[in-house]
Amino acid sequence: MVVNDGRVVALGNLEQLLNDFSPLHRLDFGDAFVFPGFFDPHCHFLDYGYLLQEANLYGARSWEETVERLVAHKQRSSGNLHVGMFQGAAGGSPRPWLVGRGWDQNLWQSREFPDRTLLDRVFPDTPVIARRVDSHAAMVNGKALELAGIGPHTHIDGGVAVVRDGWLTGLLLDNAISLVAQAMPARSEEEKRAAVAEAQKACFAAGLTSVSNAGTRAKDVRLIRAMQDEGTMGLRIYVMLEADEENFALFAKEGQGPVAEGGLNIRAFKLYADGALGSRGAYLLEPYADDPTTCGLQTLQKDDLRRVCMLAKAHGFQVNVHAIGDAAVRMVLDVYEEFLVPCNDLRWRIEHAQIVHPDDIPRFGRLGIVPSIQTTHATSDMKWVPQRLGAVRMSRAYPHRALLDQNGWLPNGSDFPIEPIEPTRGFHSAVTRKNDNGEPDGGFQSENCFSREEALKAMTLWAARANFEEIERGSLSVGKLADFTVLDTDLMSAPEEKLRRPTVLATALAGNLVYEAH
Repeated sequence: MVVNDGRVVALGNLEQLLNDFSPLHRLDFGDAFVFPGFFDPHCHFLDYGYLLQEANLYGARSWEETVERLVAHKQRSSGNLHVGMFQGAAGGSPRPWLVGRGWDQNLWQSREFPDRTLLDRVFPDTPVIARRVDSHAAMVNGKALELAGIGPHTHIDGGVAVVRDGWLTGLLLDNAISLVAQAMPARSEEEKRAAVAEAQKACFAAGLTSVSNAGTRAKDVRLIRAMQDEGTMGLRIYVMLEADEENFALFAKEGQGPVAEGGLNIRAFKLYADGALGSRGAYLLEPYADDPTTCGLQTLQKDDLRRVCMLAKAHGFQVNVHAIGDAAVRMVLDVYEEFLVPCNDLRWRIEHAQIVHPDDIPRFGRLGIVPSIQTTHATSDMKWVPQRLGAVRMSRAYPHRALLDQNGWLPNGSDFPIEPIEPTRGFHSAVTRKNDNGEPDGGFQSENCFSREEALKAMTLWAARANFEEIERGSLSVGKLADFTVLDTDLMSAPEEKLRRPTVLATALAGNLVYEAH
């Protein structure tokens, strides 16, 4: 491959290329394998950076271990409020918050949600918020509830502050978490820049050259722009804007539309139609099999979605809606159908689409709606999902092959930090329908397997297409940007067991190495 000014100018036989060109610089990766730069078409890039400053609760095997990790983090962070403990407002007395993320009750023996009793005993004066792995549930202590102004009778649209016998348990679901977030002091500029730098470093080490940040505030856009202008950020970012008034005013006004400048593509508005399956917040058509008292949470009303759809269509933006449960997916499809005609190329998306009623699957193809999936969610959730849904509904869960067949293409991401930053894990899950341990034999719902070519395209060319970026990148073709990833493993031919954890040897943007393994 010959690169000039950051773009591919020729591909072919090495002897012929050396005869036709006189390279000023040459990279030789020996027996390694070069792929188009990997995309993550749905992730939380900024959240991952912030997570590195907070207590890491991933993999904790009990609530007691979770609290022990919070204690250890506070001890390590003593005297340094820039590491997961946020200072109070300027001019006021210090009021540090202790923040963590990553616990998952489905990994515990009881699989039951905790309450705040232990948090209150260990942290009587320090406000604490510990987010679940999917960030759609959180445990907080009494001090945090007090500062957020949440009481037993607080009404929250699209969210729940769980009450038991008149007592707030500390468990918050979906929109209830935002009340606590609003009470927390803002991060400093220093913290934000450090978070972006560390997240970018991790992405390059994973072979990622492009990421799609799902839910971005205006001030975050300004930070990314500033760091790109300074040259401290090179990672290519597709921005899904939060659907709030500030972003509407800035980006969906007369004469304004999508913005593509350098490595920044501001293209979509992001909304949430429901919560997550793991916290029983995903909005289902019928009650949960393991809790018949609830169908989950609808966090978005049709009229609110219609308003965003009207703005987006008028100004050329995509609409990308988080919808996990089959009721949420159907609600979004119903509204999209009011605005979309067959054979359109607007590429409006449904993010996750984890549970889809069979009657609704053909609507994706008829209306050109993009199902933006994460195959690792299927293999991460497979051990507990049957209890949530029951055997009859399992055929609706993670129907990735049926969704792929609708348009003939789809993007496959990770949703990190809910899953690790490893795009090859998504490839492995798509091809084998097995987890990192090679389980189960034969694969989970193996009828949903992708071919290797399909799995590679879903994290390169098709991921770029979902962002309207396929003209510039997504494949190593003449005229496109020379973004590439080098692995020690050939994803197209290696034995299945070798696909689980291939090593990233190098990552390049526009032909320039931004990461090399040592």
